[in-house]
Amino acid sequence: MEILYITFEAVMNVCYQLCKNYGAAILLFTLISKIVLLPVSVWVQKNSIKMVKMQPEINLIMVKHFGDKDMIAEEQAAVYKREKYHPMASVFPLIIQLVLLMCVIEVIKRGMNNPLIDMRFLGVDLSFVPSAKGISLIWSPAVAGFSAWLLCIAQNASNVLQAEQSKLNKYGLMAFSVGLSLYLGWFVSVGVAFYWTASNLFAIIQLYLLNWAINPKKYIDYNALEKSKKELESLGKIGGEKRRRFRDPDAKRERQDYKRFFSVVNKHLVFYSEGSGFYKYYKGLIEYLLDNTNLTIHYITSDPKDAIFELAKEKTQIRPYYIGEKKLITLMMKLEADIMVMTMPDLETYHIKRSYVDKKIEYVYIPHGMDSLNLTMRTGSMDHYDTVFCVGKHQKEEIEKTEAVYKLPQKKLVEWGYSLLDEMRADYGRSEPSVCGKKRILIAPSWQPDNIVDSCLEKILDNLKGQGYYVTVRPHPQHVRHRAELMEQLKKQYEQDADIEIQTDFSSNSTVFEADLMITDWSGIAYEYAYTTRKPVLFVNTPMKVMNPEYQKIDTVPLNILLRDEIGCSIDLDRLDRIAESVRMLLENSGAYYEKIGHFVEEYVYHNGTSAQVGATYLVSQIQKRIEAKKKG
Repeated sequence: MEILYITFEAVMNVCYQLCKNYGAAILLFTLISKIVLLPVSVWVQKNSIKMVKMQPEINLIMVKHFGDKDMIAEEQAAVYKREKYHPMASVFPLIIQLVLLMCVIEVIKRGMNNPLIDMRFLGVDLSFVPSAKGISLIWSPAVAGFSAWLLCIAQNASNVLQAEQSKLNKYGLMAFSVGLSLYLGWFVSVGVAFYWTASNLFAIIQLYLLNWAINPKKYIDYNALEKSKKELESLGKIGGEKRRRFRDPDAKRERQDYKRFFSVVNKHLVFYSEGSGFYKYYKGLIEYLLDNTNLTIHYITSDPKDAIFELAKEKTQIRPYYIGEKKLITLMMKLEADIMVMTMPDLETYHIKRSYVDKKIEYVYIPHGMDSLNLTMRTGSMDHYDTVFCVGKHQKEEIEKTEAVYKLPQKKLVEWGYSLLDEMRADYGRSEPSVCGKKRILIAPSWQPDNIVDSCLEKILDNLKGQGYYVTVRPHPQHVRHRAELMEQLKKQYEQDADIEIQTDFSSNSTVFEADLMITDWSGIAYEYAYTTRKPVLFVNTPMKVMNPEYQKIDTVPLNILLRDEIGCSIDLDRLDRIAESVRMLLENSGAYYEKIGHFVEEYVYHNGTSAQVGATYLVSQIQKRIEAKKKG
């Protein structure tokens, strides 16, 4: 260090000889240091641009391998190596600044002992130390702290790398820099604080000059960066608002269930449920397996209050596990089993991936609707499943044609049926007929833009009231959750109409199946209602809900369109003043629709009444094949 001290002292003495003023000499010394170190600053600028340029790719790596820290680190290191990026580059300027500061402190200390140097500048002795001289020099650390604050403001706004940091990083660094400047400014000489202030101000000027000479916007795709940030942010929001572990009553339970799940080896069959309401899609399969096999059913749910936990107390073959949506990402990556059954589409497309550990798992998709998969699911939503249980020939045809158009590997398409429909039909057959003298009409809208509630509900009700019908409006649960005020307003608006009910209690399905006619828009409940009761549906032609913008590439008409005027009739929005006529026609011809809908059920639903047995038999046979294959080695 002595060599550095001597060198810096010599430079400072030259500056003093040129300026004949120690304060001006410090300014000149600071400027010279910035010029000498300019190549380093240019290198850091380019390295920072390189880092931000890579960030969209790194963000997408974090999205792709969300939850797998090892894989993220490995691929990130590969990107750094390819781009020849040096992560430690941003540390070099800080080290140089600290070395410079130490040298300046020593140089000024030596200048104080040199009788040939006048330490006064603008009436202030630069050798004075505020902590020794008292409150009269409090302005010295204050000025140093203010300059540090200005530099942080400039860097947070315009430094190519710092501008992309989180608010915590930005303002945390600002607090540290200002605090350090205030602290050191109190214990070092005024001359050192003056150097620190000058260095910060020159750094601001240099920042904008570098941005002008090497403009980051010429090298960085900020649109791609913003898009990748949003994708990563959306993953971070999975599972709702993050709670600290000691405040989350389910955190300990989740850790225990996660550990317990992986403590079991040789798992044959695993189900995943997003919440308690999804069990109904598995119910028929699971009940058949419980009654006819000794298979252990591993049931993962992201709902800590899932009814499966109570059921498992009675059915010991079921082993339930609570795994939140974020922890699920890691669990799925490390999964080992013979078969994984899910109702969640878009496997591998978003955060839920196929196992990285066991490549032989058979992933089975169970539809939670009887209508078109091609129209109502996102493009490629089932591309990464091995097997799909098909409700009817329409779903099988859609998948086969999708595979042909997109040249995809063929999946196993099981002609299954719909066990939920079997259960609903059985329950409906056991139910008591309604004793209400009036014909019952149920309005059951979907939850999509421009649905019945949002576009024409009042017009429908005003045209049906007083016509001799009892009309029940059963809005989508999301309406009740997100538009509670509107629901209360509608209740109040029609409270004097004895033949109109706005129903927001969904604890029973009796309202659905007691109805003589359903009015809906594009809701999938139309098929559950019509196929169960064999009663007609009146479809209101609101804008069609299209999840797959490429659905027309597949040469087959979606069931949602094909059967719209077969299991009932449809009516345009500009003809709603004649809706009472359509209702009357459908009710008068209910007998004909009973026969017609019965034929459609036979045509478009496989294995009516036995779908649970068909599906469970397939699962068991696949497990047996895997067991035999393992025995053969």
